[in-house]
Amino acid sequence: MSFANQTICVTGGASGIGQAIATDFASKGGNICLMDVNAESLKDTENAIVNKHGVKVISCVVDVTSKGNVEDAFKRVHDTFGRIDVLVQCAGITGITNVNTHEVDVDNFDLVYKINVKGIFLCCRAVLPYMMKQDYGRIVNIASVAGKEGNAGMLAYSTSKAAVIGLTKVMGKEYAETGITVNCIAPAVVQTPMVDAMPDEQVSYMTEKIPMQRTGKLDEISSLVLFVASPKASFTTAFCWDATGGRATY
Repeated sequence: MSFANQTICVTGGASGIGQAIATDFASKGGNICLMDVNAESLKDTENAIVNKHGVKVISCVVDVTSKGNVEDAFKRVHDTFGRIDVLVQCAGITGITNVNTHEVDVDNFDLVYKINVKGIFLCCRAVLPYMMKQDYGRIVNIASVAGKEGNAGMLAYSTSKAAVIGLTKVMGKEYAETGITVNCIAPAVVQTPMVDAMPDEQVSYMTEKIPMQRTGKLDEISSLVLFVASPKASFTTAFCWDATGGRATY
């Protein structure tokens, strides 16, 4: 797959899954816009991608919960590159975990929804008019197996990811005749620096439900995202792709 002459925006692109996805797109020739709240990490990732792959990269410090901030960022991208072909949305938080529903902090619940759901909505709302004008676009939202099955002790995160799956299905149907596809990916736990820092027993607890008995790898997620975001995946929209090592069966 080649993404030469395409413009790819990645929210949460400064680290973790977003960084891996942006780097993979760059390796296929795509011009990249990294969006994140962490300015320092954004610059480090931008420099690393440019030095390794030589593509054009711009960084936008973006609060995805701010309508004005989001709209300004996508305008800058379009002004720079003249088009926006792909939006991959990785920005998200888990919030406070390991608490039952009656113990959930209301403010933290609201924060998780603002970032994980409202943020995805605002970015889609901002980018769709650009894609509609060019009769082409790919939107890939990162959901989670928690949104399909629900993880005990993770009410805010699980329900927010279920909402991501729902809004993906709605938008996929709404824009099905425009040349734009809207899909999501539902990973299980993926090996990231955050997971590396967890105690072994906690990682074991998370992986024991996975038939493959291991975490996912960053390149396994990014390679799936690249296919879903490619012109080859032209007849699939409003769909939730599995990346769970066999945990999810629907």
